[in-house]
Amino acid sequence: MFLRFFNWRTVLSVIAIAIVTGTIFYSRYLAKKIAADERRKVETWVEAEKFLINSPPDVDTRLVSAIIINNRDIPIIGVNEAGDIIEYINLDSNKIRKDAGYLLRKVKQFKSQHTPIIYTDPLNGKKDLYYYGSSQLLQEVRYYPLVQLLIVALFTFFVLYGISVRNRSAQNQLWAGMAKETAHQLGTPVTSLEGWVAMLKEDPGTAKVAGELAKDVDRLQLVSDRFSKIGSTPKLEEKDLLVQVENVVDYVRRRSPGKVHFIVNTGNMQSIPVKISAALFDWVIENLLKNALDAMGGKGTVTIDITVASELVQVDVTDTGKGIAATHLNKVFKPGFTTKKRGWGLGLTLSHRIICQYHKGQLFVKSSEPGRGTTFRIILPDKRPRPDTRINPHLKS
Repeated sequence: MFLRFFNWRTVLSVIAIAIVTGTIFYSRYLAKKIAADERRKVETWVEAEKFLINSPPDVDTRLVSAIIINNRDIPIIGVNEAGDIIEYINLDSNKIRKDAGYLLRKVKQFKSQHTPIIYTDPLNGKKDLYYYGSSQLLQEVRYYPLVQLLIVALFTFFVLYGISVRNRSAQNQLWAGMAKETAHQLGTPVTSLEGWVAMLKEDPGTAKVAGELAKDVDRLQLVSDRFSKIGSTPKLEEKDLLVQVENVVDYVRRRSPGKVHFIVNTGNMQSIPVKISAALFDWVIENLLKNALDAMGGKGTVTIDITVASELVQVDVTDTGKGIAATHLNKVFKPGFTTKKRGWGLGLTLSHRIICQYHKGQLFVKSSEPGRGTTFRIILPDKRPRPDTRINPHLKS
């Protein structure tokens, strides 16, 4: 069991986490070390500054002058007991000239960063407070772990995205292979059945049976054709969307219980020409209608609303069934997900692929409420200008 999880991905993840964690702790250690060193520098600078001011004229001040001059990176502001600024160093002189409150804001900022250096004058006992900020080096060391985490996060994102794309590509190849193999396996028996049906039709006594068998053979041929198109890029042809939807609705209506009512609302339009793969699009509508029937348990209403928006054609399939729980909404299009006792949970997965990948459209759950029903929405892109073809409302039930 341990070896199953202890694979190369786990090892790489542990190593990456260890490197990042170690870098963060080492960066914090360096930041503390640099901060302590900078405080000693500021203390030395304050002592040197005061010595230079109070030293007799004949004293050699070259060393203290060098100490003062060499501080080029730590900003310092001196304040007396009254709160007046007495001196400053390593601050933006242009901002000081243009902004009267700049130095006071800096004092407040430095006060929040470090404890001030207090200098007590040995002659009069007065105290001066020296506030200082962080050098550029200290700021870079402190922010380095954040930058590193950002880089690691971006790297992880792109790696995971690449793995996701690779897995999706492998999954698509698997779907295509399964579909092609299914179409191939169906091809031989369907052809054989067509021959037997033709022979039965020649016998007057079996003509009726042959006619019914022919319908089933045609259905098998349609299924085979759909699977063959799933396994390759289908050709999109201009079809009347209303005719396609109505044909599928008629087919499902004849095979549904009498307590189920179907309503097709077309927004007063006579026809809606769109480029689709007719066999695959019909399959999507059929899957949505069958899911609606299963959700309603043999009674209820299925409403198909077809509308044309700006450069879009929308098809809403609404049922009055049991609805979908909120926890399942993000799973409905995943392979294998189903709430039914039978089935593989591939109908909505294939439908999503047909609409999104082959037709460059969208298929999603527009709304769902447990106990009240669900609405699936199909969006097909269509940029052609459309004439006003509206006539009397086209309604079926």
